Amino acid sequence: MNFIKRSPYHHKFVERGAQLVDRIGFAAPLVFTTTEEEHLATRNAVGIFDVYYQVALEIAGRDAEAFLQGSLVSDVSKQTIGQVVYASVCNDAGGMIDDLTCFRLAQDRFWLFPTPSRVVALLQVLQTRVGDHNVTITNLGYKNAFISIQGPRSRELVGRLTSGDVSSKALPYFSFTHMTVADVPDVLLSRTGYSGELGYELFFPVEYAEHMWDRVFETGADLGVTACGLGALRTLRLEKKYVLYGLDVNDTTSPVEAGLSWTIKLQKPDFVGKQALDRQKREGVKRRLVLIEFENLDFVPAIGAAISIAGTDIGSVTSADRGYSLGKALAFGFIASEFAKQGEKVSVQGPDGARAGTVHLKSIYDPDGSRLRG
Repeated sequence: MNFIKRSPYHHKFVERGAQLVDRIGFAAPLVFTTTEEEHLATRNAVGIFDVYYQVALEIAGRDAEAFLQGSLVSDVSKQTIGQVVYASVCNDAGGMIDDLTCFRLAQDRFWLFPTPSRVVALLQVLQTRVGDHNVTITNLGYKNAFISIQGPRSRELVGRLTSGDVSSKALPYFSFTHMTVADVPDVLLSRTGYSGELGYELFFPVEYAEHMWDRVFETGADLGVTACGLGALRTLRLEKKYVLYGLDVNDTTSPVEAGLSWTIKLQKPDFVGKQALDRQKREGVKRRLVLIEFENLDFVPAIGAAISIAGTDIGSVTSADRGYSLGKALAFGFIASEFAKQGEKVSVQGPDGARAGTVHLKSIYDPDGSRLRG
């Protein structure tokens, strides 16, 4: 397969025998060994992920905060420098244009990290909303390299790479700082990730990419450090009930329907989609996104598979895969709100007939998030 765009680690992927797939034009590693092995390495030791196609949109200027207040469902006026917030950008109907993380670098400067496939769409939407705001929106593109270090031994690994304090007290979950890491100056080091484990994400100038990759693997060799692909990222996120834009949510899906009401701050001044979301929270919605757990790993339903109760269709599957830490297959699906109850028993259609599943409204793996915050 001839990919036009390549990560700065591309030759490292090839050396390790990665199976490469197309990810928005990039040659992205789907798997290096097996998805199960990489999944469990992240849960038990350290998994290393490259998401080079993850770019930042910089929002800067005197009115940066006011501008984002009008576009994000979160309240950035309460966001301190060095803090990360998870939020959505919605349309007037409350549909999610994207879900993203927002980093506050200064009083007048923010970085947004959109879903990679939504960068162009989000940029276009934000540019139409600038109006009279004194603000500049810049797509930072691929000038920064990225590496995600995830797993219970990630702090031990990162601690070996820097003289800075990476403890939870100094760098709590969903915060970031700048420090020298592996002799690379001014690395943006963030306590974030998509794995559901203790972890760190690093952003640094692309010219240091190969050096950083080599140092991470050399330094973490005795910690069980493992190169991981998109396959493991998908299975890890299902166990934590993390949505994936384009599969589980889109611009016809609201944060209320997606179980993300906690991100919506209706007490703040007006923002795009506020009236629709306020109405949904007060009056309820017709459907909700739930996680469905199956008895074992054998049955993984197809996207679009019917979900039913007593022979009556109540919804359909949006994504599914195996939860290797749990020994259970898992599926996301939208179902009618009256059936979106913890422990509700449903049937999901497969090629050889329907299988029984159990509805979950919260994460099955580490539901209180103690591993993330440790």
